[in-house]
Parts: sequence; structure tokens; C-alpha cells
Amino acid sequence: MKKHPIEIFSDWVTSGKDDGMEKNHLESVTKMLDFSLKDFKNFSFIDAGCGTGWVVRMVSKMNLCVNACGVDGSRKMIEKAKRLDINNQYFCSNLLTWKPKFKKDLVHSMEVLYYFENPSIVLKNFFDNWLTERGRLVIGIDFYKENLSCHDWPDKTNVSIMKLLTITDWIRMFEDCGFKNIKSWRVGQKKDWGGTLIVYGTKI
Repeated sequence: MKKHPIEIFSDWVTSGKDDGMEKNHLESVTKMLDFSLKDFKNFSFIDAGCGTGWVVRMVSKMNLCVNACGVDGSRKMIEKAKRLDINNQYFCSNLLTWKPKFKKDLVHSMEVLYYFENPSIVLKNFFDNWLTERGRLVIGIDFYKENLSCHDWPDKTNVSIMKLLTITDWIRMFEDCGFKNIKSWRVGQKKDWGGTLIVYGTKI
């Protein structure tokens, strides 16, 4: 029987597999942040689907970051994030409905949104309830239709929800949710790997 994504990620904490998240995604995340943060003199930050908080910890050390926090649906991930980092806030909640107390200038999400049956609901929540008026959203996705080598992941990982969409589908969802200045590109392409798909948009 296939497991819900939150169960899978909670199992990763128990097995230690979560320790590989930073190593596997550091290059993509660094490029996502470099692009998204240009022209900001200071900024607030939230990582959607933060796991054990490695991106939050990295961003919070940047000189221009005024505050950083993370939210994740896995209680075990959040518990570990809090053990590793007492300086930033972490919240265990559902990205479909959760709203931060204060809106943020940059929302980042890496390898998360295709685990929702309808990712556009999450994107709309980001747009309406998470972002300041000058806010920006950047997401990274490895599981998408043009990346042919990922198509067997649902069977390999035994995850119950993995939404396989095209690059055009993701861009269209950004547009439908109201995002402006939308850009998409891929990072880390290789012979047998389509690379990480990055999609970026602004609120105004």
C-alpha cells in the first residue's frame, strides 16, 4: 500500500535519509536564491516544505535577512529542525491552509509542490496570504514530465501522491494564481537528467 508523502518524509527522519537533502539540492537552491534575492536591500523569508530546516539556517545567516522561518507538514521534520536551530521559527502545518502571522518578501519551496493533488491551491495560498506586496515566489521541482528519468519515482518511492505536470502546466498555474514577471529555467541538466525546473514569479 502506498504511503502519504508526509509518512514517507517522516520515515526519512527516522532512517537518516533526510541528511542527504542539502547535499542533493544545494546547487539548485543556491541558484534559486541568488536570482530571487537580487535587488533586495533587506528581506524576510519563509521556506515552504522546509524539512529539517537547512535552507532556513542558510538564509538566516545572510546579512540582508531580517527574519527567516520554515513550515512543513511532517511533525518529525519540524521537531528535528527545532533541535538543530533554536534561532529561527518552525511550524508544523498544512501548506494548503496555513497562513503566516506576518507576510514574507520571499517564499521558497524546493521539491515539495508536486506532492499535492492540486498544487495550484498551495500557490494561491502563497500569493494571497504569504507574500508581501513586493513579494517573490521561487520553486524548484525535479519531478516533471519533460524530465523522463523521474517518471518511475512514484513506484520506486511508494508515494501515494506525485503530480506529474509539464513545464507549461507549472507556468500556467503561476499565471492563473496572479503571479507576474514569471520566469522558468532548468539547473543541473545532464545526459540522462532533465535538471531541476525552477519557476519564479512576483506579486506585482
